Amino acid sequence: MANVVSPMVGKLVSVDVKVGDNVKANDAVATIEAMKMMVKIFAPSDGTVQEIKVAAGDVINTDTVIMTIE
Repeated sequence: MANVVSPMVGKLVSVDVKVGDNVKANDAVATIEAMKMMVKIFAPSDGTVQEIKVAAGDVINTDTVIMTIE
């Protein structure tokens, strides 16, 4: 199991996958806005999205778990 974590503090703009989706390593799975920049978050490994722990609009901190991939 792999956790997708935020690399920085920001506002979660979108979650681009849903539970049950298959993803490949380095697929864009979410977008955060930090310091007026849009930052894509990428899957760390191949797998299936098991759980999404945050929602668009949430303010998240560095290392906040966004989702789990198994």
